[in-house]
Amino acid sequence: MKKKSVIRFLQNILLAIELTIYVAYLNLEKVLFVSIIALDQYTKAQVVSSMHVGETIPIIPNFFHITYVLNPGAAFGIFPYQRIFFITIGMLLLVLAAIYYTRLKSINSLLKYGGMIAAAGATANMIDRIRNGLVIDFIDFRFYPAFEKGFPVFNIADVAIVIGMFVMMYVVMFKSEKSASVKEVRQP
Repeated sequence: MKKKSVIRFLQNILLAIELTIYVAYLNLEKVLFVSIIALDQYTKAQVVSSMHVGETIPIIPNFFHITYVLNPGAAFGIFPYQRIFFITIGMLLLVLAAIYYTRLKSINSLLKYGGMIAAAGATANMIDRIRNGLVIDFIDFRFYPAFEKGFPVFNIADVAIVIGMFVMMYVVMFKSEKSASVKEVRQP
């Protein structure tokens, strides 16, 4: 991947992120879900079409690289080569998310968006597992000294899963408690 194509690639990612944020602001959950999957699949397709497995391109040397890695497992490569297991769990989680979506929607909008974002990330990685049996990772930060070989390489879907889970944990830990105490105060 040449420098101009890397810059174009990063500009397209930023444009897609801006579009996704705009769509989220408009409260179109389904479009947000599809946008996250599309952004993830687009970035992975760009990496696959322009790089070789194992190739790395320094964007900011010794800090941020684009590195093409095929991950046979879950986060950080745990449980490698368990394709059927991950696809089954992914589909089960998607069905549960669809079933509980209306309940999440009525409980808290942050919880709804957190679940939507996490489900989109899980779906995007599941697409890779179904198509290739492996997940394509390429975001490579190299600033974290605790990892001898660098921080694990990840992708847009992984980011969505983490953001979605943090949003849902935030709601469960802080927002639920607030709403419960407000109900207690209002009751005679």
